[in-house]
Amino acid sequence: MEKVPMTISGHAALEVERKRLTSEERPRIIAAISEARAHGDLSENAEYHSAKEAQSHNEGRIAELEDKLSRAEIIDVSKLSGTTIKFGATVKLIDEDTEEERVYQIVGDLEADVRSGRISISSPIARALIGKSAGDTVAVTAPGGDRSYEVLEVSFR
Repeated sequence: MEKVPMTISGHAALEVERKRLTSEERPRIIAAISEARAHGDLSENAEYHSAKEAQSHNEGRIAELEDKLSRAEIIDVSKLSGTTIKFGATVKLIDEDTEEERVYQIVGDLEADVRSGRISISSPIARALIGKSAGDTVAVTAPGGDRSYEVLEVSFR
């Protein structure tokens, strides 16, 4: 079984989602299925088919979360240190073309959210950054085109 790296906060967020899906969504969907069944003929009952589809999606997501949580390798970023970029590092970069500064934290695939500055360890930019230090220049080939960044700062928070 392949381990899934994630931060403590990422693991906690997945746990919260799993609990919500099992304790809130599952009973709500079961009630919707029961109510739709009471309406009679199931072959032409759109409410029933909709509820069964919602149940399928919910159970699939629960199974996915349980799988990832069982294989989680939780990494406490606060215990990491150093000057080299690795999983959990918060990196301050400057785009050499636009002079725009960006700050990213390198996290696991399931907890990535570019809008909040959390990029996946398997993203092109994170793969290019791994092993680099402050002062290094990194060339990234991404779906949006080639970019060049200078690493300004590396920290672990």
